[in-house]
Amino acid sequence: MSDSSREALAALRAEVGKAVVGQDAVVTGLVIALLCRGHVLLEGVPGVAKTLLVRTMSAALSLDFKRVQFTPDLMPGDITGSLIYDAKTAEFEFRQGPVFTNLLLADEINRTPPKTQAALLEAMEERQISVEGSARPLPEPFIVAATQNPIEYEGTYQLPEAQLDRFLLKLTVPLPPRDQEIAVLERHAQGFDPRDLSQVKPVASAADLAAGRAAVAQIHVSPEVLGYIVDVARATRQSPSLQLGVSPRGATALLAAARAWAWLSGRGYVTPDDVKALARPALRHRVQLRPEAELEGATADGVLDGILTTVPVPR
Repeated sequence: MSDSSREALAALRAEVGKAVVGQDAVVTGLVIALLCRGHVLLEGVPGVAKTLLVRTMSAALSLDFKRVQFTPDLMPGDITGSLIYDAKTAEFEFRQGPVFTNLLLADEINRTPPKTQAALLEAMEERQISVEGSARPLPEPFIVAATQNPIEYEGTYQLPEAQLDRFLLKLTVPLPPRDQEIAVLERHAQGFDPRDLSQVKPVASAADLAAGRAAVAQIHVSPEVLGYIVDVARATRQSPSLQLGVSPRGATALLAAARAWAWLSGRGYVTPDDVKALARPALRHRVQLRPEAELEGATADGVLDGILTTVPVPR
């Protein structure tokens, strides 16, 4: 069953490719997050198909999907739902918000104030929401895929560290190279409509995800690799370029992502290369640069790359 599930999830790349050119690395990151029951933060400039990518993924997975456009006037109840007075019964009735879904696209999450951003915190961590003291569980699976524009753009609110830490991965969606951008224009010239995803067919299901998760849980991790993950995390806390290093939650996120990547690669064990491959997306949003390092042009990815070259790799 695990082999067929792996093949079904691998087929997602081809299916998503019907609507989105390139971006294989981002698709793989989303699949890893689904296997780990984790959330994903997608960052990129406007117009690089972040929203289209998530919509296409939900169609190819046959998952319930809802999208919320985060705006400066969005209220927490607009996401979680609220109690509505029913005049017929003279009672308050709970009306579910868009968070009650399998795949929630939080579009431009950094364009809404912190109060509304925080409304997602309980949903992301506890997979439930509380209304008037009553906990309401969310569907399974439940994944938040949030998009944001680079922080330096005007009219944005930087996500607090506590919420950033709830995202399993932060994936950067780059501008396409020249040949892929030409392919995008060719598709549009031939009549491609990004609002019509009827050509995308379901190639995997929630059952495939459940089977995949069970298989990932069986992936072997040697004590040496566990030690390597801890050493990488500890090195971020001691880096002179960082004022905030990776917490133990970040180390467990890196472990989970590496196990999922190993399973997708057809192996029953995690290698140090798996850890290296997932270190950037799993840790880049969990570290903070010192102001002087930023002034010198340092980046989180650059610091992490430096750490990976200095931490001894187990043999």
